[in-house]
Amino acid sequence: MKIGTPKEIAEGEARVAMTPASARDLQKLGFTCCIESGAGDKAGFSDAAYEEAGVEIVKTAAALWKSADIIAKVRQPSETELKRLTKAKTLISFFNPGGNEEGLELAKSKGATVIAMEMVPRISRAQKMDALSSMANIAGYRAVMEAGNNFDRFFTGQITAAGKVPPAKVLVVGAGVAGLAAIGTSTSLGAVTYAFDVRPEVAEQVESMGAEFVYLDFEEELQDGAASGGYAAVSSPEFREAQLAKFRELAPEMDIVITTALIPNREAPKLWLADMVASMKRGSVIVDLAAERGGNVEGTVKDEKIVTENGVTIVGYTDFPSRMAAQSSTLYATNIRHMMTDLTPEKDGQVVHNMDDDVIRGSTVTHAGEITFPPPPPKIQAIAAQKKAEAPKELTAEEKRAAEVAAFKQQTKNQVTLLVVGAALLLAVGLVAPASFMQHFIVFVLAVFVGFQVIWNVSHSLHTPLMAVTNAISSIIILGALMQIGSGSWLVILLASLSVFMAGINIFGGFLVTRRMLAMFQKS
Repeated sequence: MKIGTPKEIAEGEARVAMTPASARDLQKLGFTCCIESGAGDKAGFSDAAYEEAGVEIVKTAAALWKSADIIAKVRQPSETELKRLTKAKTLISFFNPGGNEEGLELAKSKGATVIAMEMVPRISRAQKMDALSSMANIAGYRAVMEAGNNFDRFFTGQITAAGKVPPAKVLVVGAGVAGLAAIGTSTSLGAVTYAFDVRPEVAEQVESMGAEFVYLDFEEELQDGAASGGYAAVSSPEFREAQLAKFRELAPEMDIVITTALIPNREAPKLWLADMVASMKRGSVIVDLAAERGGNVEGTVKDEKIVTENGVTIVGYTDFPSRMAAQSSTLYATNIRHMMTDLTPEKDGQVVHNMDDDVIRGSTVTHAGEITFPPPPPKIQAIAAQKKAEAPKELTAEEKRAAEVAAFKQQTKNQVTLLVVGAALLLAVGLVAPASFMQHFIVFVLAVFVGFQVIWNVSHSLHTPLMAVTNAISSIIILGALMQIGSGSWLVILLASLSVFMAGINIFGGFLVTRRMLAMFQKS
């Protein structure tokens, strides 16, 4: 079968759904590849690079749609493009099935199979083909870069001879993929970063990236903030009021606000209202990543940058991934290639459209002359919807004391049992073994006992310091072995020599590993 990629016709779109690298991987799956001439130019991939990768260059879009069995593209297809579909063709693209009823009907009438990349379920197995996350990651990073381009101060704080420069304060609303990317970029640039999300389980992720999570005193909604599918749920009116009150409190302090809140198949919720914009300092910047769905910010103009009367810049661009076309195309083409891997289990270039597969079924919106959107919930629970295990019950002081006493008694009983068994074994050996053997045997038993106690009682969190302990024990072994080498028995001499050899490896190897680990933390 042949897989082809046309040139994107949407204005300003620079991405391409196939790269030379992804084409090579698709050919390993048994496909032949073709691409419309000039489709990769804006992303930095020339026709010559595709030809070198074994891709056929097709002069026109019409010829490509006619010859290809599978069409992979980025943007939602136009009516003209959909009319080129046939019953035997498969289209893989962003499709916006929730707001594209006419497109669904047209694809159904053509009998074509359409896979919408934004419908890939958020389960662990599907992360490699989650194009929404790939593009959101780039959008979050680019949003911070765009904010910096419009912000007339440093992100990081500085102390110079000319005076002290305070760090910028950044608030990221929504801690999904785009939000986390924005948080990581902002903290890397040295800004004091805050983040808010209706899902309390993301607080740990936010704080691990160096940002401060903004909590609300609203327990009910914070417990129910995660929806199935890994996205935030619609908030209750009471929670929304508490949320807006918190944002009004934060607005005068923030220099940069990045909003990323979206709910699947819905308009973006308004979270940053006009009075909050009015209360921000002159020179502040707002980047609204939800502008394509109406925006989280009152006053956002889609695909434009405006400056309010009080000097606040609101950026409403919707093409952030396209502004980094080479990187976006590489990631998106990789998502497509992983989707094709699942669709080609035999790697023979023949698509097997298994509607019993959670990923394939979830992302298919039309198939065999039927509209299959919306899909049923996946059998496997979504990543972000997995509930935390219940916290262990808090014990009372009396229960803690009783548990400690029981544990102490059990430990004492075990130690007494071991001592009795050990004494009995020593007595039995002593009755039958010669005195010369017993001298060495007692040293061996004491070494085993001491070594066991030293190692067993070291905390698991101290594995690195344990290296020094094992080196010390190995040194003691070497000294003891050297003393035993002087004995007359050939067996003792052999065992002592082996002990010196193996302990020496442990010592020198331990020092080399320790040195290497320490070098990892040294600044270049």
